[in-house]
Amino acid sequence: MIYRRLARPALFHLDAERAHDLVIGVLALAGPVLGRLPCPPAARDARLEQTVAGLRFPAPVGLAAGFDKSARAVAAWPALGFGFVEIGTVTARPQPGNPRPRLFRLPADRALVNRLGFNNDGAEKVAERLRRARRRGLLGRIPVGVNIGKSRVADLDRAAEDYLESFERLRPYADYVVVNVSSPNTPGLRELQDRGRLERILRVLLAREEELARDRGRSVPLFVKVAPDLALAAVDEVVDLALSLGIAGLVVCNTTIARAGLRSPPALAGQEGGLSGLPLRARSTELVRHVHRRAGGRLVIVGVGGIFGPDDAWERLAAGASLVQVYTGLVYEGPALPRRIARGLAERMERAGVATLADLVGRDA
Repeated sequence: MIYRRLARPALFHLDAERAHDLVIGVLALAGPVLGRLPCPPAARDARLEQTVAGLRFPAPVGLAAGFDKSARAVAAWPALGFGFVEIGTVTARPQPGNPRPRLFRLPADRALVNRLGFNNDGAEKVAERLRRARRRGLLGRIPVGVNIGKSRVADLDRAAEDYLESFERLRPYADYVVVNVSSPNTPGLRELQDRGRLERILRVLLAREEELARDRGRSVPLFVKVAPDLALAAVDEVVDLALSLGIAGLVVCNTTIARAGLRSPPALAGQEGGLSGLPLRARSTELVRHVHRRAGGRLVIVGVGGIFGPDDAWERLAAGASLVQVYTGLVYEGPALPRRIARGLAERMERAGVATLADLVGRDA
C-alpha cells in the first residue's frame, strides 16, 4: 500500500526510463548492504523449494530479463524475496540501444511498451561486474541466469559467433544461460527463431558448453526465450529442436507486437515496440500449456508475462511452468510482489492439499 499510494505516483510522474534508471541506481548503491541481509521469511517456505535443471531454487518467483540489464543491482534482489534473477539481455559489444523515448507506461492496461533495443554495458564489463560481486561474497544466495542476445552490429549469418563470444565471457558467473532470439526491438532478431538459424546457434553453444563443463567440472544449462507471436507450428519446431539437442528448457515468453483489445489511447497503444504486462497473460499461459504438452514434461518451462499476483503465478505453474518471472508486475505492484506471490502460493497449496511445487506443475495442462 505504501508503494501504491506514495512511491508509485512519484515514480509515475517521471519519464518511465528515468524512473527505472533511478530504481536501479538506488538498488545498485544499496546492493552491498542488501546482499548481506537475510532473505525475507515470507518468501522462504520449504514447500516452494525445488531443484530444476540441476539448480536449487529457494522460491519459484524470479526477476525477468530486461529489468537489470547490466547486473548493476544483482546483489540486491535476494533481499526483495526473489528466488532467482535473470540479468540482461547482454550483448557481446556494449550498445546504447534505440533513441529515447523508448519505454512507455500504459496504466489503463497495466502494461508497458518498450523498444529499448538491448541497451547494455556489453559482455566484458558485465562479466567483470559479476566477478567483483562474487569476490565480495554477494553472489550465490539465489541462482543467477544470464540472458544473451545478438549485437546489433553482428550480421545474422554471424549470429552464432556473436552469441558464443558473450557465452564464453559470462558463463563463469552464470548458473544458467538464456539465448534470446525473440525480442522485437533488434532488427532481424526474430528471424533467428527459424529452425535452421536457431539450430546452428544452439549447436555452437552446446559444443562449447560440453568442452567447458568437462574442463571445469560444472555444467551450465541452456534455455531459449521464445516470442508470443509465433504460430503454434513454429513453437512446436522450437520445442522439438530443444528436445533433440538436449536444451534444458524454454522461457515462455517475450514481449508481443500484438495490440488487440488495449484500452489505452492510440498515442500509447500505438507506440512501436514490445508490449508486456497484463495483456500478455492469456497468451503466455496458452503457450506454457502448449509447450508442456508438446514436450511431455521433458523441458523446464519458465513462465513470464502478465504475472501480477499469486493467482497468476498459480495459473502459470499449473499450466506447466516450473518457475515464473515478473517485470511489469513489479513496476505496478512494487517491491513486495515476489514475497506476496510466494506467500500466496504457499497458502493456496495448503488449502488445495498440494505438498510440493512438483505436484502443482502441469496439473491443468
